[in-house]
Amino acid sequence: MILACKNICKSFGTTTILNGISFHINDHEKAAIIGINGAGKSTLFKIIMGELTPDEGEIIFAKGCSVGYLSQHQDLSSDNTIYDEILTVKNDVIELDNSIRNLELEMKNASGSELDRMLSSYTRLTHEFELKNGYAYKSEVIGVLKGLGFTEEDFTKPVTKLSGGQKTRVALGKLLLSTPDLILLDEPTNHLDMESIAWLETYLLNYKGAVVVIAHDRYFLNKVVSKVIEIENTKAISYEGNYSEFAEKKALQRDAMLKHYLNQQKEIKHQEEVIAKLRSFNREKSIKRAESREKMLDKIERIEKPITETAHMSIRLEPRYVSGNDVLTVRDLSKSFGPLTLFQNIDFDIKRGERVAIIGNNGTGKTTILKIINQIIEADSGEIKLGAKVNIGYYDQEHQVLDPEKTLFDELQDTYPNMDNTEIRNVLAAFLFTNDDVFKRIKDISGGERGRVSLAKLMLSEANFLILDEPTNHLDIMSKEILENTLNNYTGTVIYVSHDRYFINKTATRILDLTHQQLLNYIGNYDYYLEKKDDMERAKLVDTSNPSNHKLMLETDTTIEGKVDWKQQKEEQAKLRKRQNDLKKTEDEIVVLETRNEEIDLLLSKEEVYTNVSKLLELNNEKKALEKRLEELMILWEELAE
Repeated sequence: MILACKNICKSFGTTTILNGISFHINDHEKAAIIGINGAGKSTLFKIIMGELTPDEGEIIFAKGCSVGYLSQHQDLSSDNTIYDEILTVKNDVIELDNSIRNLELEMKNASGSELDRMLSSYTRLTHEFELKNGYAYKSEVIGVLKGLGFTEEDFTKPVTKLSGGQKTRVALGKLLLSTPDLILLDEPTNHLDMESIAWLETYLLNYKGAVVVIAHDRYFLNKVVSKVIEIENTKAISYEGNYSEFAEKKALQRDAMLKHYLNQQKEIKHQEEVIAKLRSFNREKSIKRAESREKMLDKIERIEKPITETAHMSIRLEPRYVSGNDVLTVRDLSKSFGPLTLFQNIDFDIKRGERVAIIGNNGTGKTTILKIINQIIEADSGEIKLGAKVNIGYYDQEHQVLDPEKTLFDELQDTYPNMDNTEIRNVLAAFLFTNDDVFKRIKDISGGERGRVSLAKLMLSEANFLILDEPTNHLDIMSKEILENTLNNYTGTVIYVSHDRYFINKTATRILDLTHQQLLNYIGNYDYYLEKKDDMERAKLVDTSNPSNHKLMLETDTTIEGKVDWKQQKEEQAKLRKRQNDLKKTEDEIVVLETRNEEIDLLLSKEEVYTNVSKLLELNNEKKALEKRLEELMILWEELAE
């Protein structure tokens, strides 16, 4: 066991947040803490880290345990570049490397007992250097940076010029490279694109220490964790398994509790009827029997009614008019910002009733496509055509559709002037805004609350074509599930951008992957996309030198594959064979160099070698050259393997 929380209680004023929270985390275990927004998850992390003091209870760590913590918001203040800032984690390795190099220089002029002392230090330092993976620390740093979505061009950017999300990624990189025994991560996937999230999943699965994560990304939780700790109504319950297993067990538990509650209520009602009947006889014996039953009834430990409402937000989206079958037609669409080309000559159609997800890495232009469709920005070229009777409802992740100076109440009243005060209050209450909350100004509420206001406006729009930009951002898991059910029951048409793979998997009927300035079409959900992605990219990513090839093929996969040019297939096959040959050559060279490296390590342990300064330096220089070449080969191998 590496961490134990025992009877943790915390209140703020008269509001109890945590009450009797107890659980433990074992060595190497990967666990999640989940719950609705405001349940106290981040508060619990701050108590574990000593940033907050619990009202009751204690936190126990294993002896000598090192802990790393990533909070939701990072404010790194450093004059370093991204690369140099990450490299600070390896200061001990860098200092060790410098000490070894200095010792090598000093040994050239040493002799006798002084040389023996230096040799002893040299052996100790090099052994420590190897244990800390010193020969590969630079490639380790580069691997983490690239895994978190930074390109080599980003490495030289100063930390002070980074956005909040980029700073969080830098902080996450530093934390992972510091390799503590226990890592606490608060919403680590918020600022990562899909590729980076997939990389983080693999990294955490292979991480030797324990990990506790707060996340609303259910796909991520399914991949990484083997224990789920749910905080609900100030209490915590632990479940073994990933998120899907937790959800299944939770549903079974809720059904069992509801059945138990209903049975008890039935029995209570029966006893009350018997008591009333006995009293109605108005005889001494019957009254005594009634009193006896009342005493027994009073002693029953009443079961609280379990929470069966999965909806904290009541969303009903229904179009006022039915659109035509052809909802949206896009032809030859292109957009650049200065020298940066986002996409060019892309085509796609959307039919009535489809739920289409646009996915892709950060910065590829997904949100830009939505803004062009909604006429917020202009395309460089191309045609956007809406079908008959199409009425758009737009949800913006930046919530620019909201006036920051207005109150929540005024925002809805000004948009829908025919609604009376009671109707507006009821709608806002459905989105968790009650009492005086409705008179808060938009600029004074959080990003998540602005998202809920935007969704409330969308609910009232009666649109038949929804355009949603990251609709699940800032929503807790329960709210996401409600939105999923709402969209799945919606009879209109939806196109959205999202990084939430679980949400995409549940709602999308088609996926458009924006990659290499093109759109690739997948007729299915996210699981289908993963299954077909490699085959599709090999077959469909066309020669960018030929503008005519920049068309999106909207046929089914079988039809598309039949249209791939034979010459292009041959070129792709030739490229693939060359890459496979290069990969094999690289692997062979790595094996040869690693074998020689092991031979040098064996030689360095022999007395006739480590007492011979010139031979020792010769072998160490050879080892340094080998390690440098191995590092280059490892980077090359990763590129070829991808």
